[in-house]
Amino acid sequence: MKKYKKIILRENSTIKEALKIIDDGAMRIALVLNEKEQLIGTLSDGDIRRGLLKSLTLDDSIESIIFRTPIVCYMEDTKEKILDIAIKNKVYQIPIVDKDMKILGIEEVDELLKTKEKDNKVVLMVGGLGTRLRPLTDHTPKPMLKVGNKPILETIILNFRKYGFVNIILCVSYKAEIIEEYFGDGSSFGVNIEYIHEDKRMGTAGALSLIRDKLQKDFFVMNGDLLTNINFEHMMNYHISNKSISTMGVREYDFQVPYGVVNLDNENIISIDEKPVHKFFVSAGVYVLGKEVLDYIPNDEFYDMPTLFETLIKDKKKSISFPIREYWLDIGRLEEFEKANNEYHKVF
Repeated sequence: MKKYKKIILRENSTIKEALKIIDDGAMRIALVLNEKEQLIGTLSDGDIRRGLLKSLTLDDSIESIIFRTPIVCYMEDTKEKILDIAIKNKVYQIPIVDKDMKILGIEEVDELLKTKEKDNKVVLMVGGLGTRLRPLTDHTPKPMLKVGNKPILETIILNFRKYGFVNIILCVSYKAEIIEEYFGDGSSFGVNIEYIHEDKRMGTAGALSLIRDKLQKDFFVMNGDLLTNINFEHMMNYHISNKSISTMGVREYDFQVPYGVVNLDNENIISIDEKPVHKFFVSAGVYVLGKEVLDYIPNDEFYDMPTLFETLIKDKKKSISFPIREYWLDIGRLEEFEKANNEYHKVF
């Protein structure tokens, strides 16, 4: 996303200041923020011209000419969704905001139509046995099971490529030869693929100790049995802009108690909640990590991702969440595999 700090205005800014920002920013638009850094509107050259035609002067405030219902998108929106909204509304730039309308950046249609390759690595964990999916995985590694007439892993790799992340490291173990034979060096899929063989179970974080020298910039780690259409570019930008050492994709999970819950004070009944719904955030199996985290991972030992995050938090290292609200499915059981096949063409 384009940096936005050079095109910020406040409600009490003058028209003269607005013209300078729009001209200098070369984006044909300015963003108007309040004191909480929330987007309250936008301003274009056309808005200013209409204001001047109504006898406003260059020294007047922009307050009366702010466009207060701007078209916006959210950090979890996919590239396709952003482009679709831009085309439908005939706009060339779209501010990207969080759920509180705090500005995160700005996307330009011209840039979205290009795919710039990035040198951040993507580490995909594809060595699991897939025991819960037997007998499907008796002869096929779980990431190679077909959903939508192609292996799960192929959809994952192509989704990363769509956002310019083309340097892929596959951590393989169980029936690795099937994966290697299908993907090769990745060139036929428009990516570069390296393979790391795990001779024993290392855990999602422990396997990273085998590739320390390959991870010189912020990198992705993702389980190889997930189907999701999250915007990977936004997730990386979110991680970097927040100066985080570790970012975890999280998914809201609802659980409804099937009974009336009785709240007690000793033996006294205070209230009854009929079939309450409890909301939790769970790890979605997608992470962005800085290379500094590698210092916390022991060599040649099993080390899982929750342990890594707990260690970083205990050491007061900044660890943040990235809420995933778009399609996401962990294909761990037969019913989820069937669900994925039923939904694939609608989603992807």
